[in-house]
Amino acid sequence: MQQGSGSETQVTWEDQQNINKFSKLNNRFHELEDEIKFAKDKCENLEDAGNELILSDEDVVRFQIGEVFAHVPTEEVETRLEEMKEATAKNLEKLEEEKVSIVSQMDALKKILYGKFGDSINLEEE
Repeated sequence: MQQGSGSETQVTWEDQQNINKFSKLNNRFHELEDEIKFAKDKCENLEDAGNELILSDEDVVRFQIGEVFAHVPTEEVETRLEEMKEATAKNLEKLEEEKVSIVSQMDALKKILYGKFGDSINLEEE
């Protein structure tokens, strides 16, 4: 690789491992962003379903179990929705924590790689 000044910098095996690790972390970061968006949408949908259930006057409502809709008592659906909301919120929290960890690892690798290669390496997204 060449630095901005035109002199060559040797890429060691360790440098290549750091570049590969950064790439893997970057890919996981983007996967996490998609998973977080999906989890947030699911939380909102569950909240909307809970609100609709509150407005309903029915004693029995249709509830999707897998690919089938079953007639389930309203109280049981409320309980299931709350359990689903809690599970989704925990999953979202876990995903957010993983994202923070990945960002800090990527920042550390950026410092190492930019320190060695300067302008000849681009780790920023456009």
